[in-house]
Amino acid sequence: MVSIINSIDTAHEDMIHDAQMDFYGIRLATCSSDRSVKLFDVNNGQHTQVADLRGHEGPVWQVAWAHPVYGNILASCSYDTKVIIWKETNGVWEKHYEYTGHESSVNSVEWAPHEFGLVLAAASSDGSVSILTHKEGTWEAQKINAHNIGCNAVSWAPAVQPGSLLEPPSTQTQTHVKRIVTGGCDNLAKVWKEENGEWQQECAPLEAHSDWVRDVAWAPSIGLPQSMIATCSQDNRVIIWINDESTGNQWTPKILNTFSDVVWNVSWSITGNILAVSGGDNKVSLWKESLEGQWVCVSNVNKGDGQNPPHPTTDAQPEQ
Repeated sequence: MVSIINSIDTAHEDMIHDAQMDFYGIRLATCSSDRSVKLFDVNNGQHTQVADLRGHEGPVWQVAWAHPVYGNILASCSYDTKVIIWKETNGVWEKHYEYTGHESSVNSVEWAPHEFGLVLAAASSDGSVSILTHKEGTWEAQKINAHNIGCNAVSWAPAVQPGSLLEPPSTQTQTHVKRIVTGGCDNLAKVWKEENGEWQQECAPLEAHSDWVRDVAWAPSIGLPQSMIATCSQDNRVIIWINDESTGNQWTPKILNTFSDVVWNVSWSITGNILAVSGGDNKVSLWKESLEGQWVCVSNVNKGDGQNPPHPTTDAQPEQ
């Protein structure tokens, strides 16, 4: 059973929308409707605020740490239509780059696997996903028209291809293919692939939800000959999509569970065998696939008292 081992008073002045630990689990980033991003050193149950980052002009929905091979870098996205990339230099956090290429709220940011370089994906309510790539000291942007009536989430596929770790070392390929999955207000999830520098939809849309897809999460690869994607929706359901090498680009859906309220977020463990689910029922549950192929709840914890938080593109509005 999961239990709370520590709580942190962030001193945010409004609702917190996201909290992310860094690669080593020693720093915490939080973001809030108070328009700020805050960073904390976390060690032995103690926490110390090390930065209060101000640059957004609306609620900040999400934060994402880059891989430490590129230094201490954090991305944030906001209702104000902006993506900001922050960087720590000589102990001081400063704005490194600001992207203003979207026309509506930016709801989700995620860094690509480090094998691809310093690359960030950002999903927006304007329906597009931006791919921001750092090259020779500058940032280049590509746009994908992903979901006509709004994009809520984006997730990168692992750099390691399904089944590649099972091949003899002499035959393993080092060619990495960039793929992402997006979730939108059209009730669909879509898989995209970069080929010859252009992003194209790789297969038919993943169609099984009956309401907005709120989050998507591509499972880390552990060498098995299959890929897995988790999606969650306002239809109260979480669906696991499985793509076996033998079926080509065909994804098979399997309902993990139907919950009592909206499901906002899904997140895989680092080994890709446990899925965390959180939503409007004010609980976080952990799910694992049994040997019989059934998904079972292995832990359930209440997130605490309080009303359901507002969510990007629905009921949250920025302060004027």
